[in-house]
Amino acid sequence: MTRQPFRLDEGGSIDRSREISFSFDGKSYAGHPGDTLASALIANGVHMVARSFKYHRPRGIVGAGAEDPAGLVQIGSGAAADPNTRATEQELWDGLEAHAQNCWPSLKHDLYAANDLVSRFYSAGFYYKTFMGPPGNWMTFEPIVRFAAGIGKTPDGPDPDAYETINRHCDVLIVGAGPAGLMAGLSAARSGARVILAEETAEAGGQLLSLPQAGDGAMTIDGKAPRDWIAETLAELAANDRVTVLTRTSAMGYYADNFVALWEKVSDHLAPKDRDPLLPRQRLWRIRAKEVVLATGAVERSLVFHENDRPGIMLASAARTYLHRYGALGGRCAAVIANNDAAWRTAFELQAAGATISVISDSRFQPDDALVRKAAERDIPVRLGNQVASTGGRHRVKEITVESETGNIEGFDADLVAISGGWMPNVALFSQSRGQLRYDGDLAAFRPGWHWQRTHVCGSADGAMTTAACFESGARVGAWAAEAAGFSANAAPVPELADIAPEPTGISPIWQMVTTEGGKKAFVDLQDDVKASDLELAVREGYRSVEHAKRYTTVGMGNDQGKISNLNAFGIISGAQGKSLPELGTTTFRQPWKPVTFGAIAGQFVGADFEPRRTTPMHDWHVRAEAVFEPVGDWLRARSYPRPGETFEDAVQREAKAARTDVAVLDASTLGKIDIRGKDARTFLNRIYTNAWSKLAPGRCRYGLMLGEDAMVFDDGVTSCIADDHFHMTTTTGGAARVLTWLEDYLQTEWPDLDVFLTSVTEETAVVSLSGPKSYDVIKAICDNAGDGLAPDDFPFMSWKEAAIDCVACRIFRISFTGELSYEINVPASYGLWLWEKVMEAGAPFGITPYGTEAMHLLRAEKGFIIVGQDTDGTITPFDLRMDWIVSQKKGDFVGKRSLYRSDTVRTNRKQLVGLITEDPQTVLMEGAQIIATPDEPAPPVPMLGYVTSSYLSPNLGRSIAMALVESGGARMGETVYISRNGAKPLAATVTDTDFLAHFAEKADG
Repeated sequence: MTRQPFRLDEGGSIDRSREISFSFDGKSYAGHPGDTLASALIANGVHMVARSFKYHRPRGIVGAGAEDPAGLVQIGSGAAADPNTRATEQELWDGLEAHAQNCWPSLKHDLYAANDLVSRFYSAGFYYKTFMGPPGNWMTFEPIVRFAAGIGKTPDGPDPDAYETINRHCDVLIVGAGPAGLMAGLSAARSGARVILAEETAEAGGQLLSLPQAGDGAMTIDGKAPRDWIAETLAELAANDRVTVLTRTSAMGYYADNFVALWEKVSDHLAPKDRDPLLPRQRLWRIRAKEVVLATGAVERSLVFHENDRPGIMLASAARTYLHRYGALGGRCAAVIANNDAAWRTAFELQAAGATISVISDSRFQPDDALVRKAAERDIPVRLGNQVASTGGRHRVKEITVESETGNIEGFDADLVAISGGWMPNVALFSQSRGQLRYDGDLAAFRPGWHWQRTHVCGSADGAMTTAACFESGARVGAWAAEAAGFSANAAPVPELADIAPEPTGISPIWQMVTTEGGKKAFVDLQDDVKASDLELAVREGYRSVEHAKRYTTVGMGNDQGKISNLNAFGIISGAQGKSLPELGTTTFRQPWKPVTFGAIAGQFVGADFEPRRTTPMHDWHVRAEAVFEPVGDWLRARSYPRPGETFEDAVQREAKAARTDVAVLDASTLGKIDIRGKDARTFLNRIYTNAWSKLAPGRCRYGLMLGEDAMVFDDGVTSCIADDHFHMTTTTGGAARVLTWLEDYLQTEWPDLDVFLTSVTEETAVVSLSGPKSYDVIKAICDNAGDGLAPDDFPFMSWKEAAIDCVACRIFRISFTGELSYEINVPASYGLWLWEKVMEAGAPFGITPYGTEAMHLLRAEKGFIIVGQDTDGTITPFDLRMDWIVSQKKGDFVGKRSLYRSDTVRTNRKQLVGLITEDPQTVLMEGAQIIATPDEPAPPVPMLGYVTSSYLSPNLGRSIAMALVESGGARMGETVYISRNGAKPLAATVTDTDFLAHFAEKADG
């Protein structure tokens, strides 16, 4: 384990009392609690940590947080591997193992670096042009491109960690806990509002943590060091039980109606052995806030010059952060390159920490005079009006060359180059909220303008670029937000700042430095290797929209989303087009703000909890009977009940046979059930069903089809009349929620004048369905009064009656999905298991057989009944189903009626539902198989007549049956069609009606 040669003896938030070990790329290093992986590597003198995506050029640590585009590493290995982790955000823990990625065989000796030698051939649009080459050309390159694609390695097993998501409401949500965010928190909290304060990093304080805390140039806040003032402020907030302060928590997305998603890293900063097993690794907070305050700060942008990508070249703000927050010196000999005043402070503070400043090179001719004098007092060489011509070094920068306006070229030693292209407000979340941006010429950046939502922006996120302005802005905006949330609030007193160093903010934007030495490798996007020349080429090739140029060049499309590079890209594109930046505009700021672990999004809803299954009251009985289950919608239904030694197929055949010869019982509790009440209930049913409902008498039932506005079948079911103003509707199991939502939508938006109320009662009722010639025998055995009045002759088909079983009230329906004598018994759900067991006991003498959904599907197919979603596909009308009888020609309008009679929907050559009978009675067609008109497999393209929708082996008919959608199917009765098979001769089948029971009965009679 090496010592830390670039670690300062004092300063920072790290715990020097304890040293911890970690490894990077197989080599051991030392760090301290409080370090990030990046700060620990810098303290150990390690700057090169990665390779770029396309050219595999060496990449170092550029930023100090989420803005870093280059320092991506892999943490851990195996199933716990975490690829593409930003070293600047990974907190250090004892034993952490990090690995370089996107390189082979090693980071310093990467064979893929050969790409850099031929980079002239990999210009903007390379992939597009390659794949649009001559026919077959893309097939040559695709395997190579796919092999080289990606950066990190995916884990090799299931994620071993736990995650969770939680929901919260608050009055004021404050994003960012820098000086502005902390002041906003004080103002809002003192009003009594419920406040959530979210800070992305491990410590609150923001830019205050990147200031000297003691000694020359150290600022005091109300007479305290910045860290002490932060601690006092956090203590006040923590003492308020209406305030929640979250650290290590990023606002990843700002959505409609002030819905903000926060991503908290709960235990990523701990070694696995030290993590609380009761806590998740990460947590997603779904926040709905009355008011949102964005105190997201500002981001320093990079400078674009030739060879600006060497390790050791980092943002000036990052160098200050590593210096003051982590006590790590970025280099012994530093050069500062800037186009603004703020970066000069970095040079002075690095020198105070012991570094030599080889040069301050400013592209401006007249920076602040006080800065120039201070540099002279410190014997720091200054070059004004200069631009960077090139840099030297391979795995770490060693020198930098600058060029004056007159062409004078000078070289300077530098193992650290601190660059600053100016500051830009962090407007990502504001833009996600649909806020409109405006260009600020003084900042040479975009800042928040008009907003849509109840959003407030403060601090440097709103263009306040001095510490004092951030304090004042935060206090004021926090009070505004609390008042807007309904509280009486006053701005918290702004603390007194003393000994604060001058904070000049002058800037002269420069989007690209061009010198006589060239600039061919002036990188704008360090992750994806996008050069200034790529952007200029995109403009020359016609990509004038900034969104199109982004996609053509991939600028800003890495996991950093161009945080430090996008504005430079916009400037280069606008310059190439001769436009101003406001004319060009910006690309879209999309969620998430930074890459989020999929596990955090899923939360606790994984495995069995990913889509929790609903079960019927009889589920435990089905389990004991060793049923085979299948998911249907949200429900888990018994598919079949194989007996010992019996295959699934054999069980289905046995169950279907019993339903036609003896008696079989089905758990139909999952059917969607909707209670419809109101004086306009009949009018409502007339409008949503295709058939008439005005004269349906109480005690009677009717089958109906619902259509979408496009006239395509939406759902079906039986609705029963309980009273003139009360109906009981059933829907398909999987369509219940969808149908209820659809019906509510019409009532609330199209027909609010109707007096109709809908209530889902699916879970309130258990349903036991008996089918078979002996089903009445079971009814008579279980019902009070021996089933008086329930015999088939006394109880008409499609009707219902009140009854009682052991004095338990129930409704019994004479409806059938099998075509056999059937009874559906409805009881309160709490009696469901009791009723099932009673039916099984009473039915035993009659050979009762439980049957599942597979036998149910087979039985309905024998009768030709449809299943919506299986025999329909969203493009099928009632006429296509050859169910013209269900469309009333007499009643008024209904949903889909107009579309039902469009020229396209009344075509005679549309696909229509028919039956198919194969020549070989034991051949079962494959569902989904395509139907053609020829017995020989023709050369492609093959004209398709349709496809098979349902196919079964019927034990009651002793042969296979199938249903299919076939072009002009109704006119093809008796014709032979052919079912295509992959690699085999097509199978012949005869087109018939869909009621196979009737078809073969007629054939037998004939």
